[in-house]
Amino acid sequence: MAEHIQTPADIAAGFAPDFLWGAATSAAQIEGAAFEDGRAASIWDRFCREPGRIEDGSNIDVACDHYHRFHEDIERMKWLGLKAYRFSISWSRVQPDGQGAWNEAGFDFYARLIDALIDAGIEPHVTLYHWDLPAALEDAFAGLLDRRVVPLFAKYAAEVARRFGAKLASIATLNEPWCSATLGYETAQFAPGHASRAEAYQVSHHLLMMHGAAIKAMRPHTTTRLGIVLNHTPAYPAEPTEADRRAVRIDDGTNIRWYLDPVFRGHYPADVLAYLGADAPRIEPGDLELIQQPLDYLGLNFYTRNVISTATPPVAHEPPFGRTDMGWEIFPEALTQFLVRVQREYQPPPIYITENGMANPDHEVRDGRVNDVGRIDYLRTHLQAVQRAVALGADVRGYFYWSLLDNFEWNSGYLKRFGLFHVDYATQLRTAKDSAHWYREMIAAHGKQQGG
Repeated sequence: MAEHIQTPADIAAGFAPDFLWGAATSAAQIEGAAFEDGRAASIWDRFCREPGRIEDGSNIDVACDHYHRFHEDIERMKWLGLKAYRFSISWSRVQPDGQGAWNEAGFDFYARLIDALIDAGIEPHVTLYHWDLPAALEDAFAGLLDRRVVPLFAKYAAEVARRFGAKLASIATLNEPWCSATLGYETAQFAPGHASRAEAYQVSHHLLMMHGAAIKAMRPHTTTRLGIVLNHTPAYPAEPTEADRRAVRIDDGTNIRWYLDPVFRGHYPADVLAYLGADAPRIEPGDLELIQQPLDYLGLNFYTRNVISTATPPVAHEPPFGRTDMGWEIFPEALTQFLVRVQREYQPPPIYITENGMANPDHEVRDGRVNDVGRIDYLRTHLQAVQRAVALGADVRGYFYWSLLDNFEWNSGYLKRFGLFHVDYATQLRTAKDSAHWYREMIAAHGKQQGG
């Protein structure tokens, strides 16, 4: 008997009446207007200008031109039926030097965006830091490598909360600090392009301090939900050997427990500190108490799993469900297992899937359509994975697809496409992909089933 492929209505029926449907973006990836209205360079503006850093040699000067086109992009959100939109604020747009004077033109852009979302019936969910540190802070004192960034970030967070807190549905301090630290300071894949494990872990500590200081600074200014967004790639052993299990434990420590333990338990994992040795970060009295702030929600970003082999040569792993255009394995069951684990081990506040999605090689629009059946299957199977996790006790309250638009995919430039909407970067024309139609149908079915 052929397997029954669940329809959008079938999927919708498996979620609670108040489950929140959204999509996500970030400032550097879509806004453009890189040097307009007082915005100054971020570390990504500079990184793009270093030869060989970006695969296609591109930059974020224009990106998706969302700065000038946000009204029409909100119309697309309305068409989808989104209840929520997650976006980030460019720190250097609202405070060009990362300290000192505020840029009112920058704040005005976000005020107009937030008001337009509310008018459209879409909840605004803000992220304060999605990797685009003001370049001026690199010049002033080496940026994230220096503890002086912590109180400056707290002041920025407090100002955003003071101005917009009453209108926002949530504020996340950081997006994926693992990426900022490891890819930016250890592997040199992301800005600012350093290659030092010791630097990476010192930066990770400063980022978590920034998070804690921002939560404390925002509380007096807003009653909206405050949280953090972490990315996790669960590790699995390629073979049931002790060596593979040990390697998985270390990867789990550096990728997952390094961030969850201090946020929810007030300490770093002892085995990872021992593994790092002299590369472990300098931690001063009070740092861990600052990091462990009470949170209103936990955002989790999930894309894939990591299968680790210590054999020589490594054991080949053939993904049973294929890979995305990023080369990442598609394995939805890892999402179920991870959500259940986080719920049981950390008892977090309500969880939101703040990013989940796939890069698909859908570069062409044919007859007004983009046939991305692979993305539809990815969406369907990962939403089923969320349902299984909820049935097993995970308190997941919402899902944000990554991404609303095809956009600048960091060191891949514009070569990888995650969007529900195809973007022709030459004309800025947006085209709804078949996956956008599927997501729209599913959200509408959920609303009808709940009488919405």
